[in-house]
Amino acid sequence: MNGREDKKNNDLFYTCSLIEYIARKTKNSPTVIVNALGKDKISNIYSIADIYHSDNIDRVSDDFISECGIQTGSFDNVAECRYAVPTHWDIGKVYKRLILKISETENTDVITVLIKVFNSGIVSLIEDYNSSFYYDSPDAIYQTFLNDCKPLQ
Repeated sequence: MNGREDKKNNDLFYTCSLIEYIARKTKNSPTVIVNALGKDKISNIYSIADIYHSDNIDRVSDDFISECGIQTGSFDNVAECRYAVPTHWDIGKVYKRLILKISETENTDVITVLIKVFNSGIVSLIEDYNSSFYYDSPDAIYQTFLNDCKPLQ
């Protein structure tokens, strides 16, 4: 471990944040981005995230947008937000924590879990910046995921 957090956890944080960044830049749901990238590209991003992290995120995202032929969509949760917009880093951290918890609990690799999470109903809850869900406790977000993504009362 170098720094405050395990290197692979930081690599997952960057991977999730990059997915969020590409989603915002192309006005697509993160689900669309994960499926456009596919497991192999996501695994590659994760494996060399420390290299990508030292590069300009605009250039890195442009490369993946071009390489995967990601078109501009109509999902714009940033424009719909009536309050302070969380950064792509903020939301990347939410996804990272959830993926790590599920991976640990299910003893499953993080890339498989990442794809599962980004293709679940939890995305619509996390991506709704007009709600308070994305800054709920990691345990509450995890329990919501386990409860078929229905917000806890």
